[in-house]
Amino acid sequence: MLKISLMLAVFAIVATSLVSLTEINTRDQILENERQALLSALNALVDTKRYDNDILADSITLPETAELHTKNITQVYRARKGNTPVAAVFTSIAPNGYNGEIKLLVGIYYDSTLAGVRVIHHKETPGLGDKIDLKKADWILAFNGLSLLNPVDSKWKVKKDGGDFDQFTGATITPRAVVLAVKNALQYFNQHRDELFAQTASNTNIDTASSDCASTSENEHCFSPKQLNMEQLNNE
Repeated sequence: MLKISLMLAVFAIVATSLVSLTEINTRDQILENERQALLSALNALVDTKRYDNDILADSITLPETAELHTKNITQVYRARKGNTPVAAVFTSIAPNGYNGEIKLLVGIYYDSTLAGVRVIHHKETPGLGDKIDLKKADWILAFNGLSLLNPVDSKWKVKKDGGDFDQFTGATITPRAVVLAVKNALQYFNQHRDELFAQTASNTNIDTASSDCASTSENEHCFSPKQLNMEQLNNE
């Protein structure tokens, strides 16, 4: 009886150890997959030839930021060449979309020109406002290379309002909201550029970045690999 009990105990220990090892290996693989997904998302905006640092590790957190209409902590990912700042990627919220908030991923080069913009979450009307998605139309690519000087301030509007940006047939509210959110992101970057790049990196673990967004799939003010639609981010 004692021998059987010992054998059962050993079996239980071995089984528990195997389960634990499997969970650890699975978790590590999930984290690595999320890391690669997030890196791909950032590289869809910032030219990889222009930076050589670990852009995921070189990140800081922002508190609730009125200018960007964020209400929770968000991440800023910073690209550098050597020690020279190259670009920053962060979220900006358009609070007044036709069907609610529109969440953007905005990349801005250090010279204050736009590296690119992608929509990472929205509820706009299919066939109308959803043309802000890259997988639906290339409208969002019109922001590439622009700045607050190109076009001038008064032209950062849709054409219906006297600006330079196209609106959609039957849907003006959506592009109007996105244009304003991108402009807000540029203004915020211009005002805080040196501060953003001077801060010590506060996140060196992909698990921290993804857990910020893990509490709910409807997290309004954070982007994680789980939320990123790669078809939306990449220009196919």
